[in-house]
Amino acid sequence: QVQLVESGGGLVQAGGSLRLSCAASGSIFSINDMAWYRQAPGKQRELVAVITSAGRGNYADSVKGRFTISRDNAKNTVYLQMISLKPEDTAVYYCNAGAILMGQIFSRDYWGQGTQVTVSS
Repeated sequence: QVQLVESGGGLVQAGGSLRLSCAASGSIFSINDMAWYRQAPGKQRELVAVITSAGRGNYADSVKGRFTISRDNAKNTVYLQMISLKPEDTAVYYCNAGAILMGQIFSRDYWGQGTQVTVSS
């Protein structure tokens, strides 16, 4: 199994910044894409940003230019640097990773428990 533990959420004023971290642990052979999703109350979960194992990132249009995804493969950790935060960024942010376990062939999706980000106006 793979455990994903997020940290770094909190309450911030509009225009402020936060940095989320997500560390993966377990019997991991390799991790492919890592991503951040978010879910606001009453809305569907949406993809915020995704990063390949080679470090190439892609972003939702709503966060381009404000959020930066990065990863440390040696630590099996993905980060989300968020600047110029807006009240509409308020949501629970979830980490996602596609990982192959030791002794296995196929990748599976794993999810963190979520971390709350609240942006006040």
